[in-house]
This record gives sequence, structure tokens and C-alpha cells, in this order.
Amino acid sequence: MLAKLRKNYKKIIAWGAGAVFLVFALFLIIYINISLPDFSAFENRLIVESTKIYDRTGKVLLYDIHSDIKRTVVPFDSIPRNLKNATIAIEDADFYKHRGISFLSIVRAFLVDLLSGRLKQGGSTITQQLVKKALLTDERTFTRKIKEIVLAFKVEANYSKDEILGLYLNEIPYGYSNYGIEAASQNYFGKRAAELTLAESAYLAAIPKAPTYYSPFGNHMDALEARKNLVLERMKALEFISADEYEAAKNEIVSFQSRSLGGIKAPHFIFYLKDYLVEKYGEDAVETGGLQVISTLNWDWQQKAEKLVQEFGETNQINYNAWNEGLVALDPKTGQVLVMVGSRDYQAKPLPEGCTPGKNCKFDPQVNVTVRSRQPGSSIKPVVYATAFNKGFTPNTVLFDLPTEFNPACSPDGVTYGRVSQLACYHPRNFDGRFRGPVTMKSALAQSLNLPSVKTLYLAGIEDSIDTAEKIGITTLKDPSRIGLSLVLGGGEVKLLELAGAYNVFANDGIFHPETAILEIKDSSGKVLEKYEDRGRRVFDPNIARQITDILTDNNARAPIFGSNSPLNIAERPVAVKTGTTNDFKDGWVLSYMPNLTVGIWMGNSDNTTMGSKAAGVIVTPMWNAFLKEMFKELPREDFKPPAPTYPPKPALRGEWKGGRVYKIDKISGKLATEFTPEELVEEKIIPEVHSILYWVDPRNPTAPSPINPGEDPQFRNWEAKVRSWAFAQGYYDAGEGIIPSETDNSHLPEMAPVVKIDEPLEDHYPPNTKISFVLSVESKFPIDQVDFFLDNKFLGSVKSSPYSYSVALYGLPGENFNLIANVYDQVRNKTSVSKTITISEN
Repeated sequence: MLAKLRKNYKKIIAWGAGAVFLVFALFLIIYINISLPDFSAFENRLIVESTKIYDRTGKVLLYDIHSDIKRTVVPFDSIPRNLKNATIAIEDADFYKHRGISFLSIVRAFLVDLLSGRLKQGGSTITQQLVKKALLTDERTFTRKIKEIVLAFKVEANYSKDEILGLYLNEIPYGYSNYGIEAASQNYFGKRAAELTLAESAYLAAIPKAPTYYSPFGNHMDALEARKNLVLERMKALEFISADEYEAAKNEIVSFQSRSLGGIKAPHFIFYLKDYLVEKYGEDAVETGGLQVISTLNWDWQQKAEKLVQEFGETNQINYNAWNEGLVALDPKTGQVLVMVGSRDYQAKPLPEGCTPGKNCKFDPQVNVTVRSRQPGSSIKPVVYATAFNKGFTPNTVLFDLPTEFNPACSPDGVTYGRVSQLACYHPRNFDGRFRGPVTMKSALAQSLNLPSVKTLYLAGIEDSIDTAEKIGITTLKDPSRIGLSLVLGGGEVKLLELAGAYNVFANDGIFHPETAILEIKDSSGKVLEKYEDRGRRVFDPNIARQITDILTDNNARAPIFGSNSPLNIAERPVAVKTGTTNDFKDGWVLSYMPNLTVGIWMGNSDNTTMGSKAAGVIVTPMWNAFLKEMFKELPREDFKPPAPTYPPKPALRGEWKGGRVYKIDKISGKLATEFTPEELVEEKIIPEVHSILYWVDPRNPTAPSPINPGEDPQFRNWEAKVRSWAFAQGYYDAGEGIIPSETDNSHLPEMAPVVKIDEPLEDHYPPNTKISFVLSVESKFPIDQVDFFLDNKFLGSVKSSPYSYSVALYGLPGENFNLIANVYDQVRNKTSVSKTITISEN
């Protein structure tokens, strides 16, 4: 055994030595044969290999990534010391100590790459980054890595450290076509690099790690802020700055310039798409890979949307103190993003004048609000109601719209018992301050009633509702304990694009399609890297989606709150629509869909300040209405499929609120129905006893039998107290089982049915074309109501009085059989059926 181990050990040593020799040999070959490229060729390579993004037709060029390259070389001495130190602190603290590479970093990166099976770790010094960005391609191979190391050695041998750092700061990308520190300084701060403050230097040093992601023009300002602070921490740790300088720079409010558009069309969409490309293919592939991207954008619709958002936005700023808007439109059948307007005017200046973008601007034009998290108000409610319907509740299920305390630690009247702070009591109100008593779930959703909706969320389950949201594409509702029952009123935060994608599911009969901005991507050689594929998956039964649609398209159902002629009512075609307004009027939403288009609009202020005192139905819907009517000019009409009726056996689930215990009677006699009582005469009766729904339903299993001890539910006491008080005030009292009839239906026993005899025809065989009479004699305990005659399944006619007969001609071929059938009914609907088979004989 020991000899075997020694033998294997020797093999491992031999293989390792061989590998080291091969790598060293490859290193020598490359070192001898490779020459140091010209740094001045860098800009030309960028232009030749520029990524281009087109609209969905492939004809309209939306963006050429390097059509507006900005690069100005500045002398090393003109670059401020803080910027140099900030770059070294965050990128390569040992820059002035090593000879181009860090062996420790390379070994660490090599081990990670070896374990993962692919190149993931960079292990790069500033010198290596300069080589990689300015001289090499984005190819991720060990050979390219060796070239990078070789060139790093050659660069170090031919340039001083200051020259290398100067080249690095003049060559590397800082995001959005800014190459080099001078271009970045001018475009981000409107000043020369020599004039940068310590905080501004830290911001710029934070960007090169992921230029698109960390750019101030992107959608990740929070991440940029955190990385800027990390730069400052590293500088303090390396004693480049003092503690006082660190604190001052960390707290300094820095103003960023607005981005100049250049030749970009649909800028917010483009930068959203570019974020995706960088995340999937890497910064270098997007910047220098020559990708050809066919997007999903409908350029004609985008232009119309941008015009409307700008026009209505200016009016809404004046009339409602609403400074900003965003709009998205998607294809619900594919998830493709057709329109994305991220602010009312990308090129406008931030407002009010003098505000700091990302800090205190009411209108922050270059922030894409369609992918920012905001509170959705009531526009999240359909997700919760769909969850409830999925558990067994129905649009007809009745809840009590009454003042209700939802914290079990507080009294039914919303007063603390001393165990919690009074502020912990939770008793939301409806928008109009009114309470309506018993309302169906359909009415509650259509009219956007808050109190029944909180009850619906409790019944549906907070975690189940968040799970539903995640299944239909909403990624921001991660902490149920933090959100609680306020979720259904917009207590969490969602992104407009994701919420519109969630509404796609209702438009598409319960099938979810992830949002996508890509139809096709090709590399510079024409190879297809990515192409749209249908990745739809079912998350709801079709009838649940149709139930939500039926509610959101019903103008009569929402009329008590919104009126019959509100902007939500579009006469041209059926449109499902839901609004949302946060309690403090900081956000206004409209989400709508048809079978072939979903539209979402958000309106508010970028700094999260209040708009005023108007609901979304007033502020947002006029713009939404105008946009849809533009879409109607091009979109064919498609109608929704109606939901199938549901009739759950439990009275509480199908809308009965006056009681939950049932008995059945015979409508004629009023006695208890039996198995013999005709179905059409059976009437279901309720024992009057008004309770909250928790008396009848266990939220964990709504269709199961009623709870034996409903008081075990923590919400029961508070819900029940208010419902019982309301019921007594309205004159409803418990009847008890004494109202159930003691006698059973004896009018429909088998012996009570009519006795019927066939008098004619007497024979079983008749020649063709014979006219025969079907004659009956009847005896009955109750008067005969009618007799129905049939030939096979064809109805011939009815007779109301004696004689009970009907004549019919038999047309057929010899051997053919016919059935003569008679159904005899008495006046209490007892029924007897008789039949006779007749065969056509030879003439």
C-alpha cells in the first residue's frame, strides 16, 4: 500500500512538473514572439468592433455604443493625487511594489478557476488591467491570460510606474462611452480632472470594476455610493487620507451632470438592455465585441409614448405637483417589452433647479423609474385576490367591510391592552372613509376597498401571496414579516416593469412569460448567441385569471367608487384596469391589459415626496386613456374569455353571509327534502346566524369543514366582535335549529308517482309510412300537469289534459327501430316514464 502511494505521489509530482514546464515554455514562446502593441490603436479598435442595438424590425438603429466615444488624454501631472491614490487603493494597493503581476493573486485566481472549471477570477494588477482593456480581446482562455501576463512584464520593462498609471487612467472605460479620466470627469461632473474633489475622485475610482453597472447614468446609484465609500475606507486604511478627510468626503453631496444623448433613441430602454448584455456577456464583449442586437422595442409606439408622457407630465407638474412619470407596454403572450419610457424627458435638466440627482430632485430625468422599486398602492391587490381564488375563495365570497382591528394584541376597537404600543394597533380605513357592511370579493377588488382587501390577504396568506408574486415575476417582496398585512395596500415595493409583467399572467389565461428585451443577438462573425424562445409556464388555472379579468373589466362593479363615465371606462373595447395610490399620495399607478397588450404607468416624484391629494384615477388615467387610444389604431380587437361559473359546496365561499349551516326543503310542501324530491323543487335554506367568515372557514384550508373552535384563529376575536355588533344593530338574530322542519317530504315517495299504462299501439311491428297513435291511461294521487311525447330523442309535443295521446307517422326502412317515449308529470312534479319500441316491418 505504501509503495503504491509513493508511486502515485511520484506520478503527481511528475505531472505537476510537466505542467509547470509546459506553462513556462508557453510563456517563453509568447514572450519571445509577442511584441508590445501600440496603445494609440485602442480607439480605432473600439469603433470597428462597436455593439449596435436595433428596434424589433432590425431596421431602426437605436444605439451604436461607440458612436460617441469621448476620450481626452491628460498628462500624468494634471491628474490629482487623490484620484491616483483612490485608484490604487481600490484596484491594486501594491502597484508601486510589484513588477506587473501579483503572484499571490494569480495563484488564488488559478485555484478558483481550477475548481470551477472555467476562468472566473481576474487576479489582475493595474498593469494587467491596462493590457487587458487596451491591448487584448475579451477572450477568456488560459492562453490569453498568459499573453496578459507576458505583456504586463513587457509594459513594466518599457514604462515607468507613473507612465503605466497615467496610461491606465487615460485608457480604461468609465462607462457610457467615457474612456479615460478626463472624459469621465467632464461628462459626470462638468469639470476637468485636475479640479476633482476627493469625493468625486472616489466615485470615479469606483467605476472601472463594472463601468456600466456603476455609472452614475445607470440604475445602481446605491451600489455606486457603497463602492465610493469602500474606496474611501481603503484610502484611509492605507493612510492616503486622514480620518477627518474620510468623513468629509463620505458625507459630501456631489452633483452629477445630466447625460448627453448623442444618437441614442429610447435611452432608458437602451441602458436597461445594456445592463442585461453586460451582466450576461461581460463588459468587454459589449464594449468591443461587435454584437448585433435586435431588440423587442416597437419604435413607432415608443415615440408616441414619449410624446404623451412629456405632454401630460408638464401638465401634471403644474396641476398635481407630480413631476415625473414612467410607462411600459408589453406583449402578454411573449413577455416582450414593446415600450419603455423611464422618465418624462431623458434630456431635461433635473428639477427643481439646483437639486442633486439621486438625492433630492423631484424630477430626476435619467433615472429609469420603470425599474425602480416604489410602493404600488392598490395595484398589487389582484395578485392577492388571485391567491385567494386559488385557495378556494370565489368572487362571490362575502367579507364584512366594517371597522376592524387587525393586531390581536389590541381590542376590537383598536385600543391596546398594554402589551404593545398604541402605535402597533392596525385598523386601516377605506379611501373614502365609509364602511359598507357585507361586500363580495368582486366588489371589494373592483372598488378597491381597503378593509375587505386586508381580510382577503389574511385569508389568502401573506407568505402564499408573496409566493404568488414571485411566481409571476415580482422579485422585491422578500420579507413577509416586515411587510405584514399592509402588503395588499402597497406596503411592499415593486418595480413597474415587473408588476406589468405580473399582469401579463391575467391577460394570458394564467401563463407567465418572463419580461425580455431581446429578439436576437449575433456576434461580430454573425453567429447567433441568443434568440427569443417561448419560455411561458402556467402559474394559474385559466379560470382564476379569467375571474380577475372579469372583475377588472366590469365598469358597473367599480362605478360606485369611480363613477360610470370615469377615464377607466373605454367604450371601444374591453380593457382590464386597476389603479393604485399610496396613502400619502407619493405614488400613482395604472395597470391595464387586453389579450394582446399590457400597459403600466407610474406617476410621482423622484425624491419620494407627496404629489398632493388626488388619487391615481384622477392624475394618471387621462394619460393612460390617451395612450391606449393610440394603440387601438394599430392593435386588432381581441376579446377576453369569460370565467366558468363556480358553485363551491360551502355557503360561505359562494357568497352566503347570513349563515353557514344549511338544510334543504321541498319548495311545494315546505318539508325537508328527501332523495326522492325532484331536483328542481329542492331549495337550500340557511339557519340565520351572522358571523365573520372565520367562523365558517379555516384560512389554511377553506374548503374543509368549518372549524370546531374558530376562536383559535388569532384574528377571530376582533373580526367576530364587529360583525356580531353590526348584525344585531341591523336586526339580524340567530334562529337556531328550531326553524328546521320536523317533517320530511312525503309527496314525492315512489308510491306517489303516476301509474301509467300504454293503451296504444298494441302491436310491435308496423309497415313503413304508417300513422299510429300513442295513447295512455293514467291514474294519479295528484292531478296530472302534463305529458311530454318523444320519438327517440326528438320532442313531439305536450298534452295538458285527457285524453293523453299523440299521433305520429313512422318513416323508415324495414328492420329499423323507433322508441316511443312519454314522460308523465303530476302537479307536484312526480314523474313516470313509459316507452314502447316499434319495428318497421315489410309491406
